[in-house]
Amino acid sequence: MKQFLTYLSFTFVLFLVSCNQDSKSDYEDVSYLREVYSSGNNENWPNPNLHESVDVSSFEDIGALPHVVFPENNPYTKEKATLGEDLFFDPRLSSSGQIACASCHNPKKGWTDGIEKSIGHKGIMGKRNAMTIINIAHSSSLFWDGRVKTLEEQVSFPIEDPTEMNQDFGIALSQIASLPYYQEKFKAAFEDGKVSDENLRKAIATFQRTIQSKDSKFDQFVKGNDTIFSDEEVLGLHLYRTKANCISCHNTPYFSDNQFHNDGQTLLGSRHEDLGLFNITKDTTDLGKFRTPTLREIELTGPWMHHGNFPTLKDVVQYYNHGNPAPISKKHLKTNDKRIAFLKSSEILEPLQLTNEEVGHIIQFLKTLSSQYTTSDKTDLVVEP
Repeated sequence: MKQFLTYLSFTFVLFLVSCNQDSKSDYEDVSYLREVYSSGNNENWPNPNLHESVDVSSFEDIGALPHVVFPENNPYTKEKATLGEDLFFDPRLSSSGQIACASCHNPKKGWTDGIEKSIGHKGIMGKRNAMTIINIAHSSSLFWDGRVKTLEEQVSFPIEDPTEMNQDFGIALSQIASLPYYQEKFKAAFEDGKVSDENLRKAIATFQRTIQSKDSKFDQFVKGNDTIFSDEEVLGLHLYRTKANCISCHNTPYFSDNQFHNDGQTLLGSRHEDLGLFNITKDTTDLGKFRTPTLREIELTGPWMHHGNFPTLKDVVQYYNHGNPAPISKKHLKTNDKRIAFLKSSEILEPLQLTNEEVGHIIQFLKTLSSQYTTSDKTDLVVEP
């Protein structure tokens, strides 16, 4: 009997050890993860843990950023990009003569402005945080609400917005056309040589497409540099694609699915209330949906979210870790506000059970997405009238 009990005890210990090994997530095997993720072939990677709502047939995993493909109707030329850069930094496109595109998209601040909500005409605070335009060529729609599809179309929106540059686009164009400097620049950039609506749009859009990330630490790692990542960064990468479920929305080499999701930040009844995509489509299923932002250069592009209310990356990761636990604030809502019935946060949002250590690993990984990105030497108006 004693021998039998000893055998049972030994068997139970083996069972516990086995269970412990089975319960350990494979992300704890750093050597294995380092080898497969730096193999240069993402087919060797562990399968991502995608939410069931993700369309697997169109899913594209994260990876090194591909080269930009310029549209056939607006191919790249150096002259066109240089002209676009001048226009991007020229405050004469605004009614006050003080606000340029670069005022909210400063190259020294990750091509954003580093504040919660952008300040525009006469010091008016806008309603949203300025999205970075780094790698914007890889986006299939523009603005947080996706109101336009091309960079050429996007150009006039900030110029004409009364809270941004507050200028009639035709007047802005005529002011540019009156300047000999620009007359010569347009002649060099376009076959017809005209300072026209179409050419101005094409020039600025061409410049914006040149604003790209260079190889980040992440890019170098997945291309084969297996020593450039720390163990914590390797673990963070794997958590990103598995337990933390970041990959369900922030996928593709652009680190965005270019889709729209309600991340629970509509903030109905508060001064930050924003209905997102619904403002454009008027479709109640789009209430509170916003375009998934890229995570490349994310360390430099805070504060985060469309309202800029998250001052640190830890705030962002912990928010998703807890699965958006905050209920809709009804303090300032009317009792008959019908929007509540239609407002539904993305089903992807759910508690993740990440430990503080795991949160730290993910943040370390996110920082590897920063690079010596394409910048500009221009910081102010540099063209002569």
